[in-house]
Formats: sequence, structure tokens, C-alpha cells
Amino acid sequence: MSVILEFTIGSEDFQLGEVLSGTPNMHLELERIVPTGPMIMPFIWATGDSHDAFEAQVQAHPAVKEFLALDTVEESALYRIVWTDDPTDLIEGIAEADAVVLDARGNEQWTFRLRLPDHDKLSLFHNFILEHDLPIHIDRTYTLTETTERGHRFNLSQEQREALVLAARRGYFATPRETGLDALAEELDISEQAVSNRIRRGNEKILQQVLLTSASDLR
Repeated sequence: MSVILEFTIGSEDFQLGEVLSGTPNMHLELERIVPTGPMIMPFIWATGDSHDAFEAQVQAHPAVKEFLALDTVEESALYRIVWTDDPTDLIEGIAEADAVVLDARGNEQWTFRLRLPDHDKLSLFHNFILEHDLPIHIDRTYTLTETTERGHRFNLSQEQREALVLAARRGYFATPRETGLDALAEELDISEQAVSNRIRRGNEKILQQVLLTSASDLR
């Protein structure tokens, strides 16, 4: 049975966090981790108004071979990191445990939510953390069954859930629309692009779980 693990870790305590930190005006979100042979390539969404400084800082790090911008949407950009040498810390542990990154975000402090295939993989990840002396703070561990019993979370981050709930309450999804991104952004005290990203990614997670799971059940 799948297990969900939620934890926090300081950026200085794992290589990816240390490489990405240092540009305070940027909001960072780990999109996915892709093992490609012996290497592990992270894909990162960065949102903010300091992309030039952020790109120069990351590219100058000795652990980074290439830092490539793959896509840009207003204040957000999707980047791919190619390492000089693969990091032997948190990201390697996630890959070795066959964990799926459901949500990972931060800058100076990072919050992770992982889905591991079973408790054996959870133990493998835990042992990796101990062996490499990684100071993570575990916030919660639970199974998908426990999640369903408490009400389906759809793997949403707290920020995505907050934006979707507010948008629904204010009539953003109504026809005709009763509020706009500008009003939602003002109420949440974030940029319009950040609100748009949270609503879009939250909707994508809900649709994937509802529609794709339902479709597989009908096969």
C-alpha cells in the first residue's frame, strides 16, 4: 500500500536546495525528478521577478553543468538542472526509494510530500536519511486509505487547495465569472501569476485523479 511522507528540510542541508537558494524574490517548486541512466535531473518551476539573477547564481554553482530554461509563462519559468556529478543526498534517496514527488516547494526552507510504493520503500528512504545524516523534520506519514477516510486530498498542496477554495467561493469558476485573478491575488497577497499557477496545477491534479483513475477502473 502506498505511503505518503511529508517533511521539511533547510536548503543548506541538501545540494539541490543549496544550489537554488540565495535569490529571495523567487518562489521555487520541484516539478519532477527524472533518472536518466546514472544521472538524476531535477525540473524546477521558478516564479518571481529576479530570473536573471537566479539563473546566473545557479549556473555559476560548481555542481551545475547546465541550467536550461525549457518554458516561460509570464513570471514563471521551467528549468532543468544537469549536474556535474550526481548529488549523493536527498534527491538520490528519493530516486532510490522509487518515491514520487507529489509536492516540493521552498527557498531557504523546503517542504516535501512524497508518495512511496509501500512501507518497505519508506524504511529504505528512512535508512538512507540516517546513513547520510540528513536533518529532515518529519511532519506526517499516512496511507492513501487514511487520506480517503478523512476526505480526498487529491495530492493538492496547501497553497493550491487554498487558491481553489477561495476561487470557488468567490465565483471564479461561475458563468459569467464573478471575480478575477486580480481580486484573488489581492486577497491571498500574492501575484496574479502565482494564483493562476496554483489554480491550474490544482485543477490538473484533481482531473488526473478523478478522470484517469475512473478511466482505468473501467478497463
